[in-house]
Amino acid sequence: MKSARIEMRETHTKPGTSRNNIHLGDTVDVVQKRDQRTGKLTRGVVKDILTNSPSHPHGIKVRLQTGQVGRVQAIIKVTE
Repeated sequence: MKSARIEMRETHTKPGTSRNNIHLGDTVDVVQKRDQRTGKLTRGVVKDILTNSPSHPHGIKVRLQTGQVGRVQAIIKVTE
């Protein structure tokens, strides 16, 4: 069974705010536009990176393989 852990860094910024930290195929938690008020997260695999700038304070916008679009809140490291 695979377990997942959320990647934490010793910086004051979230890893999801920097485009360099996100790669196609990564498993991430995103907040969709409709869920911003509640903070509900959706987990999925990155299909496309939609934000062109190197960083964004609310998270890099991505499209998941399911077609859902949201801003990255956490990068998930899957361990075997």
